[in-house]
Amino acid sequence: MFTPIERKKVSSQVLDQLKEMIKDKTFPPESKLPSEHELSKMFGVSRAPIREALSVLAASGLIESRQGGGSYVKRVELAGMLDPVTFEMVEMDQIYDLLEMRSIVESEAAKLAAERRNEEDLDLIREAINSFKQTIDNYSTVGHEADFQFHYAVVKAASNPFLMQAFENLAELNRKALLFSLKKNVQKEKREKVYKEHVRIYEAILDQDAERASKSMRIHLTNARIKLGDERVAIGENE
Repeated sequence: MFTPIERKKVSSQVLDQLKEMIKDKTFPPESKLPSEHELSKMFGVSRAPIREALSVLAASGLIESRQGGGSYVKRVELAGMLDPVTFEMVEMDQIYDLLEMRSIVESEAAKLAAERRNEEDLDLIREAINSFKQTIDNYSTVGHEADFQFHYAVVKAASNPFLMQAFENLAELNRKALLFSLKKNVQKEKREKVYKEHVRIYEAILDQDAERASKSMRIHLTNARIKLGDERVAIGENE
């Protein structure tokens, strides 16, 4: 099956190349970008598409204008992430740190969920699992929302309002992190593996086996770190 050739605007092509050059540190954090005139010569285009691309980068929080003139590359911090364009520029170590924090918090949440869950909680977890199962063969969707709802349901079942509030405060960040990570693991086999890990967590919560629920959640999030290349994780931790 052929994919139609995409005819992108010149400014979009410039934007893509500038983003890549920021990402690969051709233009590192805190460095000054070439002037519009220099960039137009570099890319062989007029200054209009250069100006448009720079406007998008500025609106996305990747660059900023400073006193004295010129645009500078901003240092992207994961904790301040809002825009999906900016998220592409995050250092992978920050993604690993987020998953590490989630592993600590959510493994304990799963333990509490096993001890405190009620039938409504179990229904919510099952519903999220079934929603994710439907994405296994559906390549038109990434499945991050169903994945998020599963973790939300587990934390909710822990019945701790402070834990729930902390999870909700990071909800948008976690959604973007899930979208980012699942896009890198869209193969059917990997989706099936995530689905089975969800099922094992649910079964432990259903059986009210707190230790197994905690361990299953920790393994699930550790596997996510391994798939994304976190070398700080010992291979034995996912067994």
